[in-house]
Amino acid sequence: MQIVCPNHLEQFLHSADVNPLRKVPAIVHGNFNLSERYPTDVFRRAKIQSVLDWHHSNLRYGADHYVINTVLGPALGHPLNPKAASEAEKVLSSSLSNLEKIWLNGNGRFLLGGSQPSIADLSLVCELVQLEVLDEKDRDRILSPYKKVVRWIEDTRAATNPHFDQVHNILFRVKMKLQHPRSMDAEAGTETSSKMGRHSKM
Repeated sequence: MQIVCPNHLEQFLHSADVNPLRKVPAIVHGNFNLSERYPTDVFRRAKIQSVLDWHHSNLRYGADHYVINTVLGPALGHPLNPKAASEAEKVLSSSLSNLEKIWLNGNGRFLLGGSQPSIADLSLVCELVQLEVLDEKDRDRILSPYKKVVRWIEDTRAATNPHFDQVHNILFRVKMKLQHPRSMDAEAGTETSSKMGRHSKM
């Protein structure tokens, strides 16, 4: 099949049995259909599956709950929840430590010592990209202790661009929207401090 040929692609994905999302990657082998890309080596596939299973209740939980309870919640009109944010940060920090010491403990640039990104790299890196909406100092405080993780994020981005930036475009737009009020608040705070300083001298 020629993916670049619209007719071929339309015929291949016409049936939802091939891929319910009607997208590639997808493969049909006899009576077996697979709609995602996994390594052909069963042992590596099992290891990648173990990373994906770990990810849901660790990295995803920590990153999601921290962002929601510090930035996104208040932006949507919900009150800050410092206790929930603190608990989420503990999970996130522990997850980042395990990510650095275990999953990135190899000679390759990607998870499990891989030479190219796998579905596990793509799934996990997306959780950390959402930290972009945090205040820059807060994001650096959380990520900077984990040099391998920071390098891995950049390597995954470089290996998958321009698609990486296209997929996360809406997130980057949210980041810019959230940063604008912060910069205005910072400027207002600086101006207020300056005025107070002048008044105190009088």
